[in-house]
Amino acid sequence: MSTFADHVIQFNLSLDFKGKLPPGIQIMNPFREQGAIADVMQQFYKKFYNDHRTRRMILGINPGRLGSGSTGVPFSDTKRLADECGIHITGFKTHEPSSVFVYDVIHAYGGVQPFYQDFYIGSVCPLGFTADAANGKVVNYNYYDSKALTTAVYELIVTSIRRQLQFGIDRKVGYCMGTGKNAAFLQALNEKEGFFEQVIPLEHPRFVMQYKAKSKQEYVDKYLAAFEDHK
Repeated sequence: MSTFADHVIQFNLSLDFKGKLPPGIQIMNPFREQGAIADVMQQFYKKFYNDHRTRRMILGINPGRLGSGSTGVPFSDTKRLADECGIHITGFKTHEPSSVFVYDVIHAYGGVQPFYQDFYIGSVCPLGFTADAANGKVVNYNYYDSKALTTAVYELIVTSIRRQLQFGIDRKVGYCMGTGKNAAFLQALNEKEGFFEQVIPLEHPRFVMQYKAKSKQEYVDKYLAAFEDHK
């Protein structure tokens, strides 16, 4: 019988998008673009998810270049994977502020083992996007940043969430990282598709670290309260 890890690994390695994206937008599929990322991802899930436990699901937006776009693990960077999870990536280093906040939450919950036993972090859209900025740099782009992109990846979003619910997800509650556009989209989608009995929005880690860093602990406490209130 396949473990939770087996399901996640198979899902990630099978991710593909054959649709047409709006002009100037590129797809980011780290599992196909870099073999080392696929290897790190498998190490992580085999270490923490190699069981048949039921978990609650937390959904971010979509992978970013410095987060799961570089590690294959949502809301992680090379430092957190090494220091917290014992998984080392050679050849490059990344620092993702969102990962700092998420691991603060994980510490407050009791550490990586109890947290990953109870929760699975995914994304509303499992593949990321980039766009060319006016200064010539490549920047992250979110699935909701244009109506055309949302429309283009809508079926990918729906089918991907459905697939992940089959891993062993508690469908009484789903947590949404982001209280703005991500929450609005997911709550409307949930009304239509019935993924969860309810969706609980929580402030996105990037928002907390960028705008509310001085009161970060308040948001850590809010996450913990939401986890406790909806057991």
